[in-house]
Amino acid sequence: MKIEQIYTGCLAQGAYYIESNGEVAIVDPLREVQPYLDKAAKDNATIKYIFETHFHADFVSGHVTLAEKANAPIIYGPNANPSYKAHIAKDGEVFKLGNITITVLHTPGHTMESTTYLLKDENGKDHAIFSGDTLFLGDVGRPDLAQKAANLTQEQLAATLYQSLRTKIMPLADDVIVYPAHGAGSACGKNLSKETIGTLGEQKQTNYALRADMTEAEFVKEVTDGLLPPPAYFPLNVKLNKEGYENVETIINNNKALSAKDFQAFADESGAILLDVRPASEFASGHIPGAIFIGLDGQFAPWVGALITDIKQPILLITPEGREEEAIIRLSRVGYDNTLGYLEGGFEAWKKDGNEYDTVQQITAEEFKEKLANDPIPVLDVRKKGEYNAAHIEYNNLTNSPLDYINENITDFPTTGKFYIHCAGGYRSLIASSILKARGYHNMIDVIGGFGAIKNTGITLEEGGSCSSTCSTTKQ
Repeated sequence: MKIEQIYTGCLAQGAYYIESNGEVAIVDPLREVQPYLDKAAKDNATIKYIFETHFHADFVSGHVTLAEKANAPIIYGPNANPSYKAHIAKDGEVFKLGNITITVLHTPGHTMESTTYLLKDENGKDHAIFSGDTLFLGDVGRPDLAQKAANLTQEQLAATLYQSLRTKIMPLADDVIVYPAHGAGSACGKNLSKETIGTLGEQKQTNYALRADMTEAEFVKEVTDGLLPPPAYFPLNVKLNKEGYENVETIINNNKALSAKDFQAFADESGAILLDVRPASEFASGHIPGAIFIGLDGQFAPWVGALITDIKQPILLITPEGREEEAIIRLSRVGYDNTLGYLEGGFEAWKKDGNEYDTVQQITAEEFKEKLANDPIPVLDVRKKGEYNAAHIEYNNLTNSPLDYINENITDFPTTGKFYIHCAGGYRSLIASSILKARGYHNMIDVIGGFGAIKNTGITLEEGGSCSSTCSTTKQ
Protein backbone atom coordinates (compact mmCIF):
# COMPACT_ATOMS: atom_id res chain seq x y z
CA MET A 1 0.00 0.00 0.00
CA LYS A 2 1.25 3.47 -0.89
CA ILE A 3 -0.33 6.78 0.17
CA GLU A 4 1.09 10.01 -1.23
CA GLN A 5 -0.10 13.48 -0.30
CA ILE A 6 0.29 15.86 -3.25
CA TYR A 7 0.26 19.26 -1.56
CA THR A 8 -0.11 22.54 -3.43
CA GLY A 9 1.09 25.37 -1.23
CA CYS A 10 -0.50 28.19 -3.22
CA LEU A 11 -3.95 26.71 -2.59
CA ALA A 12 -3.02 25.09 0.75
CA GLN A 13 -4.66 22.00 -0.79
CA GLY A 14 -3.90 18.31 -0.44
CA ALA A 15 -4.80 15.75 -3.09
CA TYR A 16 -4.07 12.07 -2.46
CA TYR A 17 -2.70 9.18 -4.52
CA ILE A 18 -3.43 5.75 -3.02
CA GLU A 19 -2.07 2.57 -4.63
CA SER A 20 -2.47 -1.08 -3.67
CA ASN A 21 -1.62 -4.12 -5.75
CA GLY A 22 -1.76 -2.27 -9.07
CA GLU A 23 -4.96 -0.31 -8.38
CA VAL A 24 -5.10 3.43 -7.67
CA ALA A 25 -7.56 5.81 -6.08
CA ILE A 26 -7.22 9.59 -6.34
CA VAL A 27 -8.85 11.82 -3.71
CA ASP A 28 -9.71 15.46 -4.55
CA PRO A 29 -7.44 15.85 -7.61
CA LEU A 30 -6.26 19.21 -8.91
CA ARG A 31 -7.53 20.40 -12.26
CA GLU A 32 -4.40 19.45 -14.22
CA VAL A 33 -4.50 15.67 -14.10
CA GLN A 34 -1.48 14.48 -16.08
CA PRO A 35 0.69 14.03 -12.94
CA TYR A 36 -1.77 11.43 -11.59
CA LEU A 37 -1.79 9.56 -14.88
CA ASP A 38 2.02 9.63 -14.97
CA LYS A 39 2.29 8.31 -11.40
CA ALA A 40 -0.04 5.42 -12.18
CA ALA A 41 1.89 4.58 -15.35
CA LYS A 42 5.18 4.63 -13.42
CA ASP A 43 3.67 2.23 -10.85
CA ASN A 44 2.31 0.04 -13.68
CA ALA A 45 -1.09 0.59 -12.07
CA THR A 46 -4.61 1.52 -13.14
CA ILE A 47 -6.67 4.37 -11.73
CA LYS A 48 -9.80 2.63 -10.45
CA TYR A 49 -11.63 5.35 -8.50
CA ILE A 50 -11.76 9.14 -8.19
CA PHE A 51 -13.08 10.11 -4.75
CA GLU A 52 -14.47 13.59 -4.14
CA THR A 53 -15.00 14.61 -0.52
CA HIS A 54 -17.49 17.35 -1.48
CA PHE A 55 -18.14 20.08 -4.04
CA HIS A 56 -15.10 22.26 -3.47
CA ALA A 57 -15.49 26.03 -3.29
CA ASP A 58 -11.89 27.22 -3.23
CA PHE A 59 -10.58 25.37 -6.29
CA VAL A 60 -11.77 23.54 -9.39
CA SER A 61 -11.14 19.83 -9.00
CA GLY A 62 -9.77 17.64 -11.79
CA HIS A 63 -12.34 14.89 -11.34
CA VAL A 64 -14.21 15.40 -14.62
CA THR A 65 -11.12 15.42 -16.83
CA LEU A 66 -9.47 12.57 -14.92
CA ALA A 67 -12.60 10.42 -15.23
CA GLU A 68 -12.52 10.90 -19.00
CA LYS A 69 -8.79 10.18 -19.36
CA ALA A 70 -8.58 7.28 -16.91
CA ASN A 71 -12.02 5.81 -17.66
CA ALA A 72 -12.63 5.67 -13.92
CA PRO A 73 -15.81 6.52 -11.97
CA ILE A 74 -16.21 9.65 -9.87
CA ILE A 75 -17.40 8.77 -6.36
CA TYR A 76 -19.36 11.19 -4.15
CA GLY A 77 -21.05 10.59 -0.84
CA PRO A 78 -24.81 10.87 -0.17
CA ASN A 79 -26.71 14.05 -1.15
CA ALA A 80 -24.39 14.94 -4.05
CA ASN A 81 -26.21 15.95 -7.23
CA PRO A 82 -23.67 16.59 -10.02
CA SER A 83 -24.73 17.25 -13.60
CA TYR A 84 -22.34 14.61 -14.99
CA LYS A 85 -22.19 10.86 -14.50
CA ALA A 86 -21.00 9.87 -11.02
CA HIS A 87 -21.52 7.11 -8.49
CA ILE A 88 -23.38 8.50 -5.46
CA ALA A 89 -22.32 6.18 -2.67
CA LYS A 90 -24.37 5.11 0.32
CA ASP A 91 -23.19 5.77 3.86
CA GLY A 92 -21.07 2.76 4.85
CA GLU A 93 -20.51 1.59 1.27
CA VAL A 94 -17.17 -0.18 0.81
CA PHE A 95 -14.85 0.07 -2.21
CA LYS A 96 -12.11 -2.53 -2.69
CA LEU A 97 -8.76 -1.24 -3.92
CA GLY A 98 -6.14 -3.92 -4.40
CA ASN A 99 -5.60 -5.44 -0.95
CA ILE A 100 -7.23 -2.59 0.98
CA THR A 101 -10.71 -1.10 1.31
CA ILE A 102 -12.15 2.42 1.46
CA THR A 103 -15.39 2.94 3.41
CA VAL A 104 -17.75 5.88 2.91
CA LEU A 105 -18.48 7.85 6.09
CA HIS A 106 -21.10 10.47 5.35
CA THR A 107 -20.11 13.51 7.44
CA PRO A 108 -22.37 16.45 6.51
CA GLY A 109 -21.98 19.88 8.05
CA HIS A 110 -19.39 21.75 6.02
CA THR A 111 -21.66 20.90 3.10
CA MET A 112 -24.51 18.40 3.08
CA GLU A 113 -22.69 15.99 0.74
CA SER A 114 -19.40 16.18 2.67
CA THR A 115 -17.94 12.71 3.06
CA THR A 116 -14.93 11.25 4.85
CA TYR A 117 -13.25 8.17 3.39
CA LEU A 118 -11.92 5.56 5.84
CA LEU A 119 -9.03 3.44 4.55
CA LYS A 120 -8.57 -0.02 6.07
CA ASP A 121 -5.29 -1.81 5.50
CA GLU A 122 -4.61 -5.36 4.26
CA ASN A 123 -5.55 -6.74 7.66
CA GLY A 124 -8.83 -4.85 7.86
CA LYS A 125 -7.48 -2.39 10.46
CA ASP A 126 -8.56 1.26 10.35
CA HIS A 127 -5.50 3.05 8.98
CA ALA A 128 -6.40 6.56 7.79
CA ILE A 129 -9.20 8.97 7.00
CA PHE A 130 -9.35 11.37 4.06
CA SER A 131 -11.45 13.99 5.78
CA GLY A 132 -11.87 16.65 3.10
CA ASP A 133 -13.11 19.87 4.72
CA THR A 134 -14.91 18.06 7.55
CA LEU A 135 -11.83 17.83 9.79
CA PHE A 136 -8.62 19.79 9.43
CA LEU A 137 -5.59 19.74 11.68
CA GLY A 138 -6.44 22.37 14.28
CA ASP A 139 -9.90 23.17 12.94
CA VAL A 140 -13.02 21.96 11.16
CA GLY A 141 -14.65 23.15 7.95
CA ARG A 142 -16.57 26.41 8.05
CA PRO A 143 -20.35 25.80 8.09
CA ASP A 144 -21.46 28.91 6.20
CA LEU A 145 -20.66 28.02 2.58
CA ALA A 146 -23.62 25.77 1.76
CA GLN A 147 -26.43 27.66 3.51
CA LYS A 148 -28.29 28.67 0.36
CA ALA A 149 -27.97 25.28 -1.35
CA ALA A 150 -29.01 23.38 1.79
CA ASN A 151 -31.71 25.85 2.89
CA LEU A 152 -30.12 25.82 6.35
CA THR A 153 -28.55 28.46 8.56
CA GLN A 154 -24.85 28.31 9.39
CA GLU A 155 -25.88 27.39 12.94
CA GLN A 156 -27.92 24.43 11.67
CA LEU A 157 -25.03 23.30 9.49
CA ALA A 158 -22.64 23.65 12.44
CA ALA A 159 -24.93 21.48 14.58
CA THR A 160 -24.95 18.89 11.79
CA LEU A 161 -21.16 18.99 11.65
CA TYR A 162 -20.99 18.46 15.43
CA GLN A 163 -23.03 15.26 15.10
CA SER A 164 -20.91 14.05 12.17
CA LEU A 165 -17.69 14.50 14.11
CA ARG A 166 -19.03 12.88 17.27
CA THR A 167 -20.70 9.89 15.64
CA LYS A 168 -18.46 9.13 12.64
CA ILE A 169 -14.94 10.40 13.29
CA MET A 170 -14.23 10.72 17.02
CA PRO A 171 -15.11 7.07 17.80
CA LEU A 172 -12.21 5.96 15.56
CA ALA A 173 -8.92 4.90 17.18
CA ASP A 174 -6.34 7.52 18.15
CA ASP A 175 -3.69 6.08 15.82
CA VAL A 176 -5.81 6.65 12.71
CA ILE A 177 -3.96 9.05 10.39
CA VAL A 178 -5.81 12.22 9.35
CA TYR A 179 -5.30 13.38 5.76
CA PRO A 180 -7.23 16.68 5.36
CA ALA A 181 -8.00 18.60 2.18
CA HIS A 182 -6.35 21.82 3.39
CA GLY A 183 -3.74 23.34 5.67
CA ALA A 184 -2.87 26.83 6.87
CA GLY A 185 -3.68 29.51 4.32
CA SER A 186 -7.02 28.11 3.18
CA ALA A 187 -10.15 30.21 3.56
CA CYS A 188 -12.18 27.02 4.20
CA GLY A 189 -11.39 27.23 7.92
CA LYS A 190 -10.13 29.85 10.38
CA ASN A 191 -7.50 28.14 12.56
CA LEU A 192 -5.79 25.56 10.34
CA SER A 193 -2.43 24.11 11.35
CA LYS A 194 0.69 24.47 9.21
CA GLU A 195 1.05 20.69 9.52
CA THR A 196 -0.70 18.73 6.76
CA ILE A 197 -0.71 15.19 8.20
CA GLY A 198 -1.48 14.15 11.79
CA THR A 199 -3.27 11.56 13.89
CA LEU A 200 -6.78 11.57 15.24
CA GLY A 201 -5.44 11.20 18.78
CA GLU A 202 -3.46 14.41 18.40
CA GLN A 203 -6.55 16.21 17.15
CA LYS A 204 -8.65 14.99 20.06
CA GLN A 205 -6.06 16.56 22.35
CA THR A 206 -5.37 19.83 20.50
CA ASN A 207 -8.25 20.69 18.15
CA TYR A 208 -10.65 23.11 19.87
CA ALA A 209 -13.60 21.62 17.97
CA LEU A 210 -12.98 18.06 19.22
CA ARG A 211 -13.00 18.70 22.96
CA ALA A 212 -14.52 15.65 24.63
CA ASP A 213 -16.70 17.70 27.01
CA MET A 214 -17.90 20.16 24.36
CA THR A 215 -21.67 20.58 24.06
CA GLU A 216 -23.38 21.09 20.74
CA ALA A 217 -24.25 24.68 21.67
CA GLU A 218 -20.62 25.42 22.57
CA PHE A 219 -19.44 23.87 19.31
CA VAL A 220 -21.88 25.93 17.23
CA LYS A 221 -20.83 29.14 18.96
CA GLU A 222 -17.08 28.55 18.65
CA VAL A 223 -17.16 27.28 15.07
CA THR A 224 -19.25 30.19 13.80
CA ASP A 225 -17.48 32.89 15.80
CA GLY A 226 -15.18 35.19 13.85
CA LEU A 227 -15.94 33.81 10.38
CA LEU A 228 -14.92 36.28 7.68
CA PRO A 229 -17.07 36.52 4.53
CA PRO A 230 -16.00 33.89 1.98
CA PRO A 231 -14.31 35.08 -1.22
CA ALA A 232 -16.72 35.99 -4.00
CA TYR A 233 -15.41 33.27 -6.33
CA PHE A 234 -16.34 30.40 -3.99
CA PRO A 235 -19.92 29.81 -5.25
CA LEU A 236 -18.71 30.08 -8.85
CA ASN A 237 -16.16 27.30 -8.24
CA VAL A 238 -18.85 25.14 -6.62
CA LYS A 239 -20.92 25.58 -9.80
CA LEU A 240 -18.01 24.43 -11.99
CA ASN A 241 -17.36 21.43 -9.76
CA LYS A 242 -21.03 20.43 -9.88
CA GLU A 243 -21.66 21.08 -13.57
CA GLY A 244 -18.30 20.44 -15.24
CA TYR A 245 -15.75 22.57 -17.06
CA GLU A 246 -13.40 22.81 -20.02
CA ASN A 247 -10.23 20.75 -20.19
CA VAL A 248 -7.33 22.91 -18.99
CA GLU A 249 -5.32 21.90 -22.08
CA THR A 250 -7.96 23.60 -24.25
CA ILE A 251 -7.63 26.79 -22.19
CA ILE A 252 -3.85 26.77 -22.59
CA ASN A 253 -4.17 26.36 -26.35
CA ASN A 254 -6.66 29.24 -26.58
CA ASN A 255 -4.12 31.76 -25.24
CA LYS A 256 -2.19 33.93 -27.69
CA ALA A 257 1.40 35.13 -27.51
CA LEU A 258 1.04 38.88 -28.19
CA SER A 259 3.74 41.27 -29.31
CA ALA A 260 4.22 44.47 -27.35
CA LYS A 261 2.65 46.35 -30.24
CA ASP A 262 -0.51 44.24 -30.16
CA PHE A 263 -0.78 43.76 -26.39
CA GLN A 264 -2.28 47.12 -25.40
CA ALA A 265 -4.57 47.23 -28.43
CA PHE A 266 -5.91 43.78 -27.62
CA ALA A 267 -6.39 44.81 -23.99
CA ASP A 268 -8.40 47.87 -25.01
CA GLU A 269 -10.48 45.84 -27.44
CA SER A 270 -11.24 42.99 -25.03
CA GLY A 271 -11.65 44.93 -21.78
CA ALA A 272 -9.10 42.62 -20.19
CA ILE A 273 -7.36 43.19 -16.88
CA LEU A 274 -3.57 43.32 -17.26
CA LEU A 275 -2.34 40.89 -14.60
CA ASP A 276 1.38 41.09 -13.83
CA VAL A 277 2.56 37.94 -12.03
CA ARG A 278 6.31 38.65 -11.90
CA PRO A 279 8.27 38.88 -8.63
CA ALA A 280 7.36 41.90 -6.48
CA SER A 281 10.73 43.64 -6.88
CA GLU A 282 10.49 43.45 -10.66
CA PHE A 283 6.97 44.90 -10.69
CA ALA A 284 8.00 47.77 -8.39
CA SER A 285 10.97 48.60 -10.64
CA GLY A 286 8.83 48.82 -13.75
CA HIS A 287 5.41 47.75 -15.04
CA ILE A 288 2.84 48.53 -17.70
CA PRO A 289 0.64 51.44 -16.55
CA GLY A 290 -2.67 50.12 -15.23
CA ALA A 291 -1.40 46.57 -14.64
CA ILE A 292 -2.40 44.78 -11.43
CA PHE A 293 0.28 42.89 -9.52
CA ILE A 294 -0.43 39.48 -7.97
CA GLY A 295 2.83 37.54 -8.00
CA LEU A 296 3.10 33.85 -8.83
CA ASP A 297 5.61 33.45 -6.01
CA GLY A 298 3.07 34.41 -3.32
CA GLN A 299 -0.40 33.11 -2.45
CA PHE A 300 -1.36 33.74 -6.03
CA ALA A 301 -4.64 31.94 -6.64
CA PRO A 302 -6.39 32.92 -3.38
CA TRP A 303 -5.59 36.60 -3.90
CA VAL A 304 -6.79 36.47 -7.51
CA GLY A 305 -10.03 34.99 -6.19
CA ALA A 306 -10.38 37.61 -3.47
CA LEU A 307 -9.70 40.64 -5.66
CA ILE A 308 -10.96 39.74 -9.16
CA THR A 309 -14.50 38.87 -8.20
CA ASP A 310 -15.76 37.74 -11.63
CA ILE A 311 -14.17 34.48 -12.79
CA LYS A 312 -15.28 35.31 -16.36
CA GLN A 313 -13.26 38.55 -16.39
CA PRO A 314 -10.96 38.61 -19.47
CA ILE A 315 -7.30 38.57 -18.38
CA LEU A 316 -4.04 39.29 -20.21
CA LEU A 317 -0.83 38.19 -18.54
CA ILE A 318 2.62 39.68 -18.00
CA THR A 319 4.76 36.80 -16.73
CA PRO A 320 8.39 35.90 -16.13
CA GLU A 321 9.70 34.35 -19.33
CA GLY A 322 8.94 30.64 -19.47
CA ARG A 323 6.17 30.75 -16.83
CA GLU A 324 3.27 31.65 -19.12
CA GLU A 325 1.68 28.20 -19.01
CA GLU A 326 2.14 27.96 -15.25
CA ALA A 327 0.20 31.20 -14.78
CA ILE A 328 -2.63 30.01 -17.02
CA ILE A 329 -2.88 26.67 -15.18
CA ARG A 330 -2.82 28.26 -11.74
CA LEU A 331 -5.60 30.66 -12.72
CA SER A 332 -7.65 27.77 -14.08
CA ARG A 333 -7.28 25.95 -10.75
CA VAL A 334 -9.61 28.55 -9.24
CA GLY A 335 -11.91 28.85 -12.25
CA TYR A 336 -10.37 31.82 -14.06
CA ASP A 337 -10.54 30.33 -17.54
CA ASN A 338 -10.92 33.55 -19.55
CA THR A 339 -7.21 34.23 -19.98
CA LEU A 340 -6.77 35.49 -23.53
CA GLY A 341 -3.01 35.64 -23.93
CA TYR A 342 0.29 36.95 -22.63
CA LEU A 343 2.97 39.49 -23.51
CA GLU A 344 5.52 37.70 -25.66
CA GLY A 345 9.00 38.36 -24.35
CA GLY A 346 7.59 39.70 -21.08
CA PHE A 347 8.06 43.19 -19.69
CA GLU A 348 11.50 43.52 -21.28
CA ALA A 349 9.83 43.36 -24.71
CA TRP A 350 7.50 46.18 -23.62
CA LYS A 351 10.41 48.41 -22.62
CA LYS A 352 12.48 47.47 -25.68
CA ASP A 353 9.59 48.61 -27.87
CA GLY A 354 9.86 52.09 -26.35
CA ASN A 355 6.59 52.04 -24.42
CA GLU A 356 6.01 54.08 -21.28
CA TYR A 357 6.10 52.28 -17.95
CA ASP A 358 5.34 53.05 -14.32
CA THR A 359 7.12 52.27 -11.03
CA VAL A 360 6.17 51.97 -7.35
CA GLN A 361 8.03 54.26 -4.96
CA GLN A 362 9.55 52.22 -2.12
CA ILE A 363 11.59 52.82 1.02
CA THR A 364 13.31 50.53 3.50
CA ALA A 365 11.95 49.92 6.98
CA GLU A 366 14.82 51.94 8.50
CA GLU A 367 14.00 54.90 6.24
CA PHE A 368 10.34 54.51 7.17
CA LYS A 369 11.13 54.72 10.90
CA GLU A 370 13.27 57.83 10.38
CA LYS A 371 10.67 59.61 8.27
CA LEU A 372 7.85 58.91 10.75
CA ALA A 373 9.88 60.59 13.47
CA ASN A 374 10.09 63.80 11.44
CA ASP A 375 6.87 63.97 9.41
CA PRO A 376 3.36 62.76 10.43
CA ILE A 377 2.47 61.30 7.03
CA PRO A 378 -0.54 58.87 7.07
CA VAL A 379 0.22 55.14 7.21
CA LEU A 380 -2.02 52.41 5.78
CA ASP A 381 -1.58 48.90 7.21
CA VAL A 382 -3.24 46.45 4.79
CA ARG A 383 -2.85 43.32 6.92
CA LYS A 384 -5.84 41.37 8.20
CA LYS A 385 -7.65 42.71 11.26
CA GLY A 386 -6.31 39.93 13.49
CA GLU A 387 -2.71 40.64 12.49
CA TYR A 388 -3.19 44.33 13.17
CA ASN A 389 -4.81 43.71 16.55
CA ALA A 390 -1.95 41.43 17.58
CA ALA A 391 0.68 44.11 16.93
CA HIS A 392 1.05 47.35 14.96
CA ILE A 393 3.17 50.46 15.06
CA GLU A 394 2.28 53.03 17.71
CA TYR A 395 1.37 56.01 15.54
CA ASN A 396 -1.52 58.46 15.61
CA ASN A 397 -2.02 58.71 11.85
CA LEU A 398 -2.41 54.95 11.25
CA THR A 399 -5.32 53.19 9.53
CA ASN A 400 -5.90 49.45 9.16
CA SER A 401 -7.60 48.66 5.87
CA PRO A 402 -7.19 44.97 4.95
CA LEU A 403 -6.31 44.21 1.33
CA ASP A 404 -9.22 41.73 1.21
CA TYR A 405 -11.67 44.66 1.19
CA ILE A 406 -9.77 47.23 -0.85
CA ASN A 407 -12.52 47.34 -3.48
CA GLU A 408 -15.12 48.24 -0.84
CA ASN A 409 -12.86 50.47 1.28
CA ILE A 410 -11.12 52.50 -1.40
CA THR A 411 -12.04 55.73 0.45
CA ASP A 412 -9.66 54.71 3.28
CA PHE A 413 -6.77 55.75 1.04
CA PRO A 414 -5.86 59.46 0.85
CA THR A 415 -6.36 61.05 -2.56
CA THR A 416 -3.97 63.92 -1.88
CA GLY A 417 -0.62 64.01 -0.12
CA LYS A 418 1.77 61.12 0.27
CA PHE A 419 1.08 58.12 2.50
CA TYR A 420 2.98 54.99 3.45
CA ILE A 421 1.60 51.51 2.90
CA HIS A 422 2.74 48.20 4.37
CA CYS A 423 1.60 44.61 5.02
CA ALA A 424 3.42 41.74 6.75
CA GLY A 425 6.17 41.06 4.23
CA GLY A 426 5.66 43.30 1.18
CA TYR A 427 3.52 41.11 -1.09
CA ARG A 428 0.06 42.41 -0.17
CA SER A 429 1.08 46.07 0.05
CA LEU A 430 2.41 45.89 -3.50
CA ILE A 431 -0.86 44.33 -4.67
CA ALA A 432 -2.70 47.19 -2.97
CA SER A 433 -0.36 49.76 -4.53
CA SER A 434 -0.96 48.33 -8.00
CA ILE A 435 -4.74 48.46 -7.56
CA LEU A 436 -4.55 52.03 -6.31
CA LYS A 437 -2.31 53.06 -9.19
CA ALA A 438 -4.72 51.50 -11.68
CA ARG A 439 -7.41 53.75 -10.15
CA GLY A 440 -5.40 56.92 -10.39
CA TYR A 441 -3.67 56.99 -6.99
CA HIS A 442 0.05 57.70 -7.33
CA ASN A 443 0.84 59.07 -3.88
CA MET A 444 1.70 55.89 -1.94
CA ILE A 445 5.15 54.84 -0.72
CA ASP A 446 5.53 51.11 -0.18
CA VAL A 447 7.61 49.85 2.77
CA ILE A 448 9.94 47.05 1.62
CA GLY A 449 9.67 43.96 3.80
CA GLY A 450 6.49 45.14 5.53
CA PHE A 451 5.82 44.76 9.24
CA GLY A 452 8.34 41.95 9.53
CA ALA A 453 11.10 44.42 8.64
CA ILE A 454 9.53 47.37 10.48
CA LYS A 455 9.43 45.67 13.88
CA ASN A 456 13.13 44.78 13.55
CA THR A 457 14.01 48.50 13.47
CA GLY A 458 13.06 48.90 17.13
CA ILE A 459 10.14 51.16 16.28
CA THR A 460 7.58 51.46 19.09
CA LEU A 461 4.79 48.90 18.77
CA GLU A 462 1.35 48.59 20.29
CA GLU A 463 0.71 44.93 21.03
CA GLY A 464 -2.69 43.45 21.73
CA GLY A 465 -1.87 39.80 22.36
CA SER A 466 -1.77 36.67 20.22
CA CYS A 467 -2.99 36.72 16.63
CA SER A 468 -6.64 35.74 16.47
CA SER A 469 -8.39 33.35 14.10
CA THR A 470 -8.72 36.17 11.59
CA CYS A 471 -4.95 36.41 11.14
CA SER A 472 -3.21 35.75 7.90
CA THR A 473 -1.31 32.49 7.96
CA THR A 474 1.52 33.79 5.81
CA LYS A 475 4.29 36.34 6.18
CA GLN A 476 3.39 38.03 2.93
